[in-house]
Amino acid sequence: MLFMVIERFRDNDMVPIYERVRDAGRSLPEGLEYVDSWVEPNFSRCFQLMRCDDLRKFQEWCLQWRGSGATFEIVPVVSSKETQETVARHLK
Repeated sequence: MLFMVIERFRDNDMVPIYERVRDAGRSLPEGLEYVDSWVEPNFSRCFQLMRCDDLRKFQEWCLQWRGSGATFEIVPVVSSKETQETVARHLK
């Protein structure tokens, strides 16, 4: 499944998070795949598209970031193409 992970940076300060990623990598558990990400211009949030079939992998990952100044909202999403295919069957 696909998930949009909304990462919030304490005080809009993403530098400590970027330093940690630079120094230690993303530290993703096996089975949690990073796809791509986008950052707001004011640095308050990062939107990460991730793929995973076991939600416990997200729990493991979030626990690794405790105390870092980042918080995470994890939202299941469906691609526009897949949604269009689903809706197409209901169009008149």
